[in-house]
Amino acid sequence: MTASTGEGHHRHPRQAQVDPLAARRASTDPPWDVYLTGTVFLDIIFTGLDSAPVRGTESWARGMGSSPGGVANMAAALARLGLRTSLAAAFGDDHYGEYCWDTLEQGEGIDLTASRTVPGWHSPVTVSMAYEGERTMVSHGHEPPPEEAAPASPPHARAAVASLVPGKRAPWIAQAASRGTRVFADVGWDDTGAWDLAGLPDLEHCEAFLPNAQEAMRYTGSGCPRAAARALTEYVPLAVVTLGAEGAYAVDGRTGETAEVPAIAVEALDPTGAGDVFVAGFVTGTLADWPLADRLAFAGLTAALSVQEFGGSLSAPGWSEVAEWWRRVQSAEGQNPEALRRYAFLDDLLPTQEATPWPRLRAVPTIGFGRSA
Repeated sequence: MTASTGEGHHRHPRQAQVDPLAARRASTDPPWDVYLTGTVFLDIIFTGLDSAPVRGTESWARGMGSSPGGVANMAAALARLGLRTSLAAAFGDDHYGEYCWDTLEQGEGIDLTASRTVPGWHSPVTVSMAYEGERTMVSHGHEPPPEEAAPASPPHARAAVASLVPGKRAPWIAQAASRGTRVFADVGWDDTGAWDLAGLPDLEHCEAFLPNAQEAMRYTGSGCPRAAARALTEYVPLAVVTLGAEGAYAVDGRTGETAEVPAIAVEALDPTGAGDVFVAGFVTGTLADWPLADRLAFAGLTAALSVQEFGGSLSAPGWSEVAEWWRRVQSAEGQNPEALRRYAFLDDLLPTQEATPWPRLRAVPTIGFGRSA
């Protein structure tokens, strides 16, 4: 089974507005479904490279895209799945910062009340080169001034997504958890080499932890990612380990439930942000109270769809892309019936026809053209 939708990369699909939490909303709900904070980058992505750049030579890429990156990848992925998303971030007061702000607020409907523009601070930039299914990145940026830190008291939300940093606490995580916010956490590579779970003190406030296989095995000392996931449930209620081409495995330590779902075969254009899209899909399914296996399948599907477009934030799929994929794979010849059954839960989620469609933004080769009227 593949994830291709058959859409050209320069088309702007139209999105059906779907609220995955509609059946669970009440007047007493917090104003936001998900809160997150972090650094927004301006991403410039080159694709279509035959190989890694060679020292002393010039390489020409067959494709290029620009889009908001960094924490914007996760924010856009959540918003495109219908979750009311609040983002706290610093934005430069340059054209890059203005572009990222407008794209996220006006284009994606993300609430930026907790964000701010920092005078005299330039936007961080990442140049990403995708080739052979991998990517190489070069980034430049400076920390915003200390007075521009994220709000001391995060807005009330059903859930929050946090990126844990070894050896550092983020006070907002404990504050959010104390108000009933369900915290989902991932983690980056531990450059210190310690790989000590005690160095992730905020893990105690998290409901779910979503590392990749290498991270999970290093943190637990396990020789197998599935054993690592089970070991992690001693520290966090729900452990989800991504297995790359093998899919993902999850263990709920509260119930003992486990689930494993294989990855969807896909021809990747740009893997930027795929991990963020996976987390967004899993958060969506968790807040909607789906079975564990359905959450994993949906997260993997959204990540697979995202790598077929340029950029991280603007490659994230919405419900129209999910619906189009489901329609196509059911009508394609030679599909594995068992694989189709794995995604049959989509039948009850997807609209029979598009409602209130709106243009889907995609990464563009350059920015700065005049706004259309």
